[in-house]
Amino acid sequence: MTFPAHDNGVLSGLLIGFLFGYVLEGAGFGSPRRLTGQFFLRDWSVFKVMFTAVIVAALGLWLFETAGWLRPDGVFVPQLLVVGTALGGVLIGAGFAIGGYCPGTSAVGFASGRIDAFVFMIGMVAGSALFAAVYDAIGAAVYAPAGVARTLPEWLGVPAIAVIAGLAVIAALGWKLGSWCEAKFGGPYTAGQVLADMSAADGTARSGAGYRDVQVQPAE
Repeated sequence: MTFPAHDNGVLSGLLIGFLFGYVLEGAGFGSPRRLTGQFFLRDWSVFKVMFTAVIVAALGLWLFETAGWLRPDGVFVPQLLVVGTALGGVLIGAGFAIGGYCPGTSAVGFASGRIDAFVFMIGMVAGSALFAAVYDAIGAAVYAPAGVARTLPEWLGVPAIAVIAGLAVIAALGWKLGSWCEAKFGGPYTAGQVLADMSAADGTARSGAGYRDVQVQPAE
């Protein structure tokens, strides 16, 4: 393939990054309120958007490979790293719940003018520097492979379309569960709530994650 799908093209990377950020902001993921709402089961937008993206991408890759537009080895498949994946999942999940951002959404939030997103990015860079500093001591354990690089259909021994169908069923069940939780816990957040400033026009200040409301006395 050639530009803009060329893997080594800087401009293609910038274009895809811009489009990805645009979609994230459009989905409201530049707001910590929307993101932390997932952990409180009040707003399932993260699950719905990201799981839909996974299915669309998987179906697209399968169609491209079936049509001969993509070689079977045209997509890099990394080895399974159990320790690294588990440790990384715990750390990024904790950071997600505490700070309200992940690496990508923090950049989107900062581009939208959110100072807390910039603070999160500083912590992200500091954490990366810390990991680099201790890499020699823990790298061997963290990056110990647990087997050869294989896709999920190869692991399960089933056709790719069967895995995609299974993901679609899981997504449908998750979507239904999410809608039920949103109704039970007073979600999802509206566009107005997601885009609200720290001090709302009605004299109510909301925490960045939208956990509680605090009455603000008007200025004398």
